[in-house]
Amino acid sequence: MAGEDGAAPEAAQPPADSGPAAGGGYDAKCVFCRIGRREEPGTALLPCESEGLVCFRDIRPGAPHHYLVVPIEHMGNCKTLKKEHIPLVEKMMEAGKNILQRNNFTDLNDIRMGFHWPPFCSISHLHLHVLAPASHLGFLSRMIYRTNSYWFITAEQLIERLQTENTAS
Repeated sequence: MAGEDGAAPEAAQPPADSGPAAGGGYDAKCVFCRIGRREEPGTALLPCESEGLVCFRDIRPGAPHHYLVVPIEHMGNCKTLKKEHIPLVEKMMEAGKNILQRNNFTDLNDIRMGFHWPPFCSISHLHLHVLAPASHLGFLSRMIYRTNSYWFITAEQLIERLQTENTAS
């Protein structure tokens, strides 16, 4: 899901605290870990003002604006999250909205943000899909990013699920 627009990645070095020594997971085989550490020269990172996150274009866009928001630290898929991860999901959502606005998309009522639900994840590193305008999703994208499906959960649904699961236990 890395960017393919040919632009060079940011020249900044990866944060010093993102490596395995800091307790943050780094998997050299994980493409999103490599992107977060700026080790994938073909992926252009977009300005992301949220510390600990990177943003970039999806290589198979399902909408005119299709971005991924990814934690730099390796994390499993959305099914592995717990209640304490709710602030991270909210931070990812905020970063997604900001990247849309930076790219001149302002109708935040016509967006879809969410995660593929395992086992329907192509990459097992947590990543938020940010799609806009949702009203312009093609037939296949409407199926892939369909709400209330077995394979996709919106960010809001995930937060609700995390709150419910953890209060019930």
